[in-house]
Amino acid sequence: MTSKYLEHEDHLGIFVPHHYSEQLVDLGEVRMNYATTGDRDKPAMLLIPGQTESWWGYETAMQLLSARFDVYAVDLRGQGRSTWTPGRYSLDIFGSDLVRFIDRVIARPVIVSGLSSGGVVAAWLSAYAAPGQIRAAVYEDAPLFSSELNPAVGPSIRQSAGPLFDLFYKWLGPQWTVADIDGMKKAQDVEVPPWLSVVSNGVPQGLREYDPEWGHAFTTGTVARNCDHETMLTHVKVPVLFTHHFRTSDPATGNLIGAISDQQVQHVRRLVEQAGNSFTYRSFPHMPHCMHGDQPQTYVDAVTAWLDTVSS
Repeated sequence: MTSKYLEHEDHLGIFVPHHYSEQLVDLGEVRMNYATTGDRDKPAMLLIPGQTESWWGYETAMQLLSARFDVYAVDLRGQGRSTWTPGRYSLDIFGSDLVRFIDRVIARPVIVSGLSSGGVVAAWLSAYAAPGQIRAAVYEDAPLFSSELNPAVGPSIRQSAGPLFDLFYKWLGPQWTVADIDGMKKAQDVEVPPWLSVVSNGVPQGLREYDPEWGHAFTTGTVARNCDHETMLTHVKVPVLFTHHFRTSDPATGNLIGAISDQQVQHVRRLVEQAGNSFTYRSFPHMPHCMHGDQPQTYVDAVTAWLDTVSS
């Protein structure tokens, strides 16, 4: 490693082909990778992947959305072909990258939709983007509060996905400097609960394209050190759709199984509505975490039906 900022090129044969061509835009500190489809005369939509997911997790959904939208899907810094930036992963930084991306690439107001950690970044944009940049926001099973170290309400990252991110950081290392895949496979049965186990026969492609320091920023609390979720949500300025997927609690520990608890979603609703915005809640209790990947038509139907009510 010769530089603090790593251009994640394919000299190691990490990446695989995709249906849509990829492009890079220089945002200053990072070069952001993205793909786009649709026509410029349609409303713009920005898709933000979840943690360990690159832009292409939206590939099928992009095709479905392109009939109605000019669609952009990105790799956040530390993911995919975008620059990896050791020590520089936080909500404020992720959000600021996308403010510049919207300004320089999309160049008009957008509807933003993010999954999981990407949904938290979508919440950041709905609160802190430049005036007029964001028209509406979709939080797809976003771990608001549950991905914080010391949340205002409900379980923390320690009682949810934290052990998985610790596993990645320990056995793969920041920027994959350890890369002990066999050790991780053996350790996951001991170090993470069964519902979080993700590695069986091979390493998922999205994980190969991911800097494990990302997750470490969440489990140490540095990702939200200057951006607590409660304050952020009091600044939301646009209509919000929240899709809430499978969730329950571990009967032995009370820990959260899923992305966000019912209690936490209701607190999100209170804060967004108190800020003067509409909040639409759709519960999908049997849906996997990534609706847009597992059931893309359901995701597209939910988003477009909601947008029709927002626009009417």
